[in-house]
Amino acid sequence: MGTAAVLVSCGNCDRKAEGDFKYLIDEFADLKIMRYRIPGWDQLTLRQKEYVYHLGEAAKYGRDIIWMQNCKVNLPVRKAVETIIDNYGGDRECEDFRNFTVYAKRLFFSNGIHHHYAEDKFFPECPESYFRTLLEASGYDGDADYLLEVIYSPDIYPQRKSISGTGDIVAESAVNFYENVTRAEVEKFYADMADPDDPTPVSYGLNSRLVKGEDGIIREEVYKIGGLYGPALEKIVAELEKAAAVAENDAQKKYIALLIEYYRTGDLKLWDEYNIEWLQDTLGTVDFVNGFVEDYNDPLGRKATWEGLVNIKDHAASERTEIISGNAQWFEDNSPVDPRFRKPVVKGVSAKVIDATTLAGDCYPSTPIGINLPNADWIRRDYGSKSVTIANITHAYDLAAQESPNSTLKEFAWSEEEVAAARKYLSITDEIHTDLHECLGHGSGQLLPGTPANALGEYSSTLEETRADLFGLYYIADPKLVELGIIPDAEAYKPQYSNYIRNGLMVQFTRVELGKKNTEAHMQNRKLIAEWCYEAGKADNVIEKKIRDGKTYFVVNDYEALRGLFGKLLAEVQRIKSEGDYAAGKALVEKYAVNIDPALHKEVRDRYKALNLKPYGGFVNPEIIPVEKHGKIVDYRVEYPADYLGQMMEYGKKYATL
Repeated sequence: MGTAAVLVSCGNCDRKAEGDFKYLIDEFADLKIMRYRIPGWDQLTLRQKEYVYHLGEAAKYGRDIIWMQNCKVNLPVRKAVETIIDNYGGDRECEDFRNFTVYAKRLFFSNGIHHHYAEDKFFPECPESYFRTLLEASGYDGDADYLLEVIYSPDIYPQRKSISGTGDIVAESAVNFYENVTRAEVEKFYADMADPDDPTPVSYGLNSRLVKGEDGIIREEVYKIGGLYGPALEKIVAELEKAAAVAENDAQKKYIALLIEYYRTGDLKLWDEYNIEWLQDTLGTVDFVNGFVEDYNDPLGRKATWEGLVNIKDHAASERTEIISGNAQWFEDNSPVDPRFRKPVVKGVSAKVIDATTLAGDCYPSTPIGINLPNADWIRRDYGSKSVTIANITHAYDLAAQESPNSTLKEFAWSEEEVAAARKYLSITDEIHTDLHECLGHGSGQLLPGTPANALGEYSSTLEETRADLFGLYYIADPKLVELGIIPDAEAYKPQYSNYIRNGLMVQFTRVELGKKNTEAHMQNRKLIAEWCYEAGKADNVIEKKIRDGKTYFVVNDYEALRGLFGKLLAEVQRIKSEGDYAAGKALVEKYAVNIDPALHKEVRDRYKALNLKPYGGFVNPEIIPVEKHGKIVDYRVEYPADYLGQMMEYGKKYATL
């Protein structure tokens, strides 16, 4: 619920690349790998740099956790692949080995054997017999038969997460959150733990694996030191302790101490205490996310994956987000939703623009462009939330896109006028929509008394992203943004609307294999919004489907009417969340978000293929390196590696804990 989708760049930014620095460093399969810079590094004090360094090390030590959470076979597969890369002495230039290398890169990118976005299992393009020879020639000492069956069989762990299956979505999902339990058993287990009258409910199950033993008893394996993932958490805590010693202020030291105690005990009440203290720290330049945070990968939307992100504040750019958050009550009061579902008093909304220094866990290599945390609705209600837009990541996307001669904008926009307007406005409105989505959208609205936080079950992530996106879309066209100086003029929002509809109805399906359903929460949210508005506006031709030279286009004819549709859908999605209307939420998602028209899907894929672009992007981290003089660290310098596979192999050695 806390992170915005990965940016789909149209290559329309007017920024220029700096010197000979190349952002795009590798491409393979459907992926591109980029670098990002750390602006303002040299303006940090030595103490701040040391703080960033240890927070970054703490983040990277969580790497094995996300691999294990995504699927229990992921680490054995990764270690076998690393063994081959390290030890194979045969021909590395032949086609089979090149295909093996592509598989290895895809594996590293996805933190496992399933596509990071589509969630389907992917396979090596080299023959299974060849893979076996690689294992044998590299000294692999594990069970090769089992390993190869796991890697090559389409019937073993076919999907990381299933939310639209015909059977039990817990049993059908490969994620390593459950063992030998059914959906009904999981839901009963946590229903028995919950107190429906507690105004500050604990997020039971957030940091644990649920297992039924041979004795038939269901138990939680809690993520903590001395428990599940204990060795990794010990390393994380050791670095957090070093970070706390050089923190910028006492507030940071206090919430780091709470985080450490949470990792030692697994007590979710401490996690809540940590989040409350963390979100109220708005004075420091350095900030971080470290923990079991997002529940997107759980088919039931309850258990969280591990992620880490370290960042520094862009003080100048944060003026925009501070204006937005400073007017949060106005936005809430003027929302098109039923007044019963609005917050009478918006508390503690803080927002800033940041530059990432380290990406880790579920944020690496693919990362969000914005974050709003914490996720607990009662903490948002009583204390507020902290929102960020990650500027250097969006900047890297834009500049990497400039390094390609082609763009999806030119291919899928109906007219040159649309292209020109997008190039003029889309870069800034992309950032503003992210600001609105994160700063206000996720934190808006309230649950009615008695509505459980997890009432929407497996549809909660998609509907939450739908709600936040609609909030941003509705308000980006409001004259208030021009009045506040956020939007340059009253026309600026229109290219954002056109681009959103194009992407939701068509362009984003370049990312989905033919014949597959649309399963990722952010992609589902965009399709739901665009499809619903297209259907709801048909009578008035608000959005028109046009055909030219055998190619399909979607054109917005009435921007004001489209804004009205966004507001109407926002009101309904907020009602669904506030009332916990599972049936209505399910109906929306299943009707509008899941199934892709096969003819349009093929057309979009064919048109995109001709552009020779990659639909997904991720990053290598800058290397932050201590500088010693006479046995003492006197500085921390930054290097920008251009070897994606090299960084993955280095991380496998340095940060292996499980």
